[in-house]
Amino acid sequence: MAVEKKIFLLDAYALIYRSYFAFIKNPRFNSQGLNTSAMLGFANTLEDLIKKEDPEYIAIVFDVHAPTFRHELFSEYKANRDAMPEDLRLSIPYIKKIISAYNIPIVESIGYEADDVIGTLSVKAKEAGFTTFMMTPDKDYAQLVNESVFMYKPKRMGNDVEIWGIPEVNEKFGIDDPIKVIDILGLMGDSSDNIPGCPGVGPKTATKLINQFGSIDGIYQNIGKLKGAQKTKLEENEEKVRLSRVLAEIILDAPVSTSLDEMKRKEPNSAELTTLFKEMEFRALIQKYESVVPTSSKTPLQSNIDLFSNVSQPSLFDQVQEKEIPRETILSISDEKVKYYLVNTPELRADLRADLSVQSQFCFDTETTGLDPFSVDIVGISFSYKEGEAFYVPMPNDRNEASLILKEFASIFEDNSIQKIGQNIKYDILILMQYGLKVKGVLFDTMIAHYLLQPELRHNLDYLCEQYLNYKKIPTESLIGKKGKNQKTMRDLPVDEVCTYACEDADFTLRLKNILEPLVVDAGVLELFEKVEMPLVHVLCEIENNGVNFDVSSMKDTKVRLTKELLELETEITEMAGEKFNVSSPKQLGVILFEKLALDSNAKKTKTKQYSTSEEVLVKLSSKHPIINKVLEFRSTKKLLSTYVEALPKLVNSRTGKIHTSFNQTVTSTGRLSSNNPNLQNIPIRDDQGREIRKAFVVSSPEHIFVSADYSQVELRVMAYLSKDEGMIEAFKQDQDIHTATAAKIYKVAVDEVTSDMRRKAKTANFGIIYGISSFGLSQRLNISRSEAKSLIDGYFESFPQVKEFMNNQIEVARKNHYVETILNRRRYLRDINSANGMMRGMAERNAINAPIQGSAADIIKIAMNSIQKSFEEKQIKSKMILQVHDELNFEVCKTELDLVCSIIKSEMENAVDLTVPLKVDVGFGANWLEAH
Repeated sequence: MAVEKKIFLLDAYALIYRSYFAFIKNPRFNSQGLNTSAMLGFANTLEDLIKKEDPEYIAIVFDVHAPTFRHELFSEYKANRDAMPEDLRLSIPYIKKIISAYNIPIVESIGYEADDVIGTLSVKAKEAGFTTFMMTPDKDYAQLVNESVFMYKPKRMGNDVEIWGIPEVNEKFGIDDPIKVIDILGLMGDSSDNIPGCPGVGPKTATKLINQFGSIDGIYQNIGKLKGAQKTKLEENEEKVRLSRVLAEIILDAPVSTSLDEMKRKEPNSAELTTLFKEMEFRALIQKYESVVPTSSKTPLQSNIDLFSNVSQPSLFDQVQEKEIPRETILSISDEKVKYYLVNTPELRADLRADLSVQSQFCFDTETTGLDPFSVDIVGISFSYKEGEAFYVPMPNDRNEASLILKEFASIFEDNSIQKIGQNIKYDILILMQYGLKVKGVLFDTMIAHYLLQPELRHNLDYLCEQYLNYKKIPTESLIGKKGKNQKTMRDLPVDEVCTYACEDADFTLRLKNILEPLVVDAGVLELFEKVEMPLVHVLCEIENNGVNFDVSSMKDTKVRLTKELLELETEITEMAGEKFNVSSPKQLGVILFEKLALDSNAKKTKTKQYSTSEEVLVKLSSKHPIINKVLEFRSTKKLLSTYVEALPKLVNSRTGKIHTSFNQTVTSTGRLSSNNPNLQNIPIRDDQGREIRKAFVVSSPEHIFVSADYSQVELRVMAYLSKDEGMIEAFKQDQDIHTATAAKIYKVAVDEVTSDMRRKAKTANFGIIYGISSFGLSQRLNISRSEAKSLIDGYFESFPQVKEFMNNQIEVARKNHYVETILNRRRYLRDINSANGMMRGMAERNAINAPIQGSAADIIKIAMNSIQKSFEEKQIKSKMILQVHDELNFEVCKTELDLVCSIIKSEMENAVDLTVPLKVDVGFGANWLEAH
């Protein structure tokens, strides 16, 4: 009996698109910023197919990017398809390299589509005695199915592979022969391919008609048997229907030069695959194809794993229970061979301390009853200094008892010679600070390391483990439940569950450190990481722990006043509208503005079909009716009331009596710090109401004074340095008012002839240029004509020609490298810089100009913060740094140290980096933040 020969023909683009969009909510990127989603998905598809089916013959068929005969027949064929996403387009060459490394032939035919080539090959394969499996999710291929040709639909949404033969196709389409799929598609059309079909005929009607008359020809031969609108539509659209059938039919005689013998599967080129997978950082696939893997570079993921063992006696420190688990595509704790220990006696803690004390590094992680380090209690702490091994020390409920246990580890944490590793380690350090422990020495934060590698991606531990270790952590919600009143805390769980969870965190953070550290070196950001970001963690811990005093009583008066102002504004607005309505409702406001008052006949609507009343829309209409400015004032007051006046008093910590904002190093893509609970970066300072908020931030006693130090125009100074523009550099060196100097150059007048309006426009241009502002944008911002705005920008570049040259150079650098850098090599990746989409490309070009400037300014203030804190510690200064907001640092200073502290602050800030342009810092002081600034 002859052995059955099987051939698998893969529809390349259908599988590539499917792979790309499978990761659309959680895209995969390598450390160079390349989106590897499609490559990983396609490689996994091949791996699954080879493992499950072991195909003897295989080929991968691509469409050729050239017009086909269908385009010649119908120019609108596939005309409504969206352009291929930029990331996906860049993936295609890599995928073809992967296919080549697997030694699988790529088959194409100019003028024909992949389904025509697969259809042709299926005929040849049948004649040669093959059984053909067409691997595709595309339903159009169902027309090719016969007794030796099958559809092989890949896994989807957790469901297994589906194989469609004649019975399955007939059942899915409700027909008695797969060939009738062509007529059904021709009759109902296909929106994805822009095949028109007959208007008003859907799948059910098409199936009914084809079953009744056998084919499209049969329908028109019996058109007299139909009645009413259906008959009329079919008659009126006969030419369109017949054309649609031709477009839908897959060709079975396309010119294909690759023979079936060439499709016999060969062994993959392991060396080439290893090289490719290393570039893409597919670690599980690297492990499979790397011919020789040094033992030291292997992770514990390469072996089966031990289940954890909770240890209650010192003598059992090295005992584990082994359990063999089959490997899955994504690994989890049940697949791991780990040694996790419960350290719950004084003797075990002593042994652990002894082990930790001789390590060069260890990872630690705290488990707590919540997220606010100044309000929660510690539940336990885990340690790991060896991959696959971790220790969990539980803590008692009583804070004093917990503090005593933690103090046993004080000398370990204070040892400067031991590197401490963590994921968001600032939180863990702050927790220990609440119990009197000081963490010293060099730090390594995996979250920040990844942020420097990929600033625009997520950096949480779960994501990093999946991305770099092919490992799915125990979900926190699986232990404590979802957010809400019924959510538990770690304190509510059995200690063995917390032990496993906590040890896993420490263990896998250590593994990530070992992977990320060389990537940080390769990316050229090691110095930025070690000299700026890691020391800054210590500084931010001090700032957050110091906190700032807040005058709650003053907010009560402000709340009463603002509430009264809101009611008055609401009354004024409804009177102007001529009727009562909910001013806070965008929908009702839109009706008033654009239907009743008819302020804009071309008013835009949102996706929910209501008028857009965004701030941008309202500002453009501000000159058309006085109601607009009142609405803007109403919104501003309401936001101030809810975001700050009502919220800030609630953020005063009951234990410390202070506000402790949380600073984030891994949120903004430019490197700037952000803050939350509260967000201090957005407190308005240009109006009286906003200034009143700052007035409530006060010093703790009459012996202290509030000091504020602010960089003067630091971003413009950075731009002068980066662009090397002689005119701008000279203006700063002469300590001229840069906006006045700019206005004088643009308007070609003497400095003393510059008017306030000239200076205002020059100031807007100065800052706008940094953000790549257009003449349209400048005209909108200054409320001037586009021609005047263009003249202003042209005059600016004529006055500062090297600024324009710098901007052009930055865009070229970005186009070449796909990223730009700050003065400290902080990268901003710009994946859309060469996009065919003009809007996306334009945004990337603006970021190419702005990111080095804003990012360098962020680097400078971080360096200054580190230097100031170091100087405070060396000189044993009692005064404290308490806030950072953009280019501004704030301090609570002992009055007896005022002169010394102001001298240190000014010196360290102005000398943070050595630029050709002098940095200038303005220092002020007073009883509160407002007076100081």
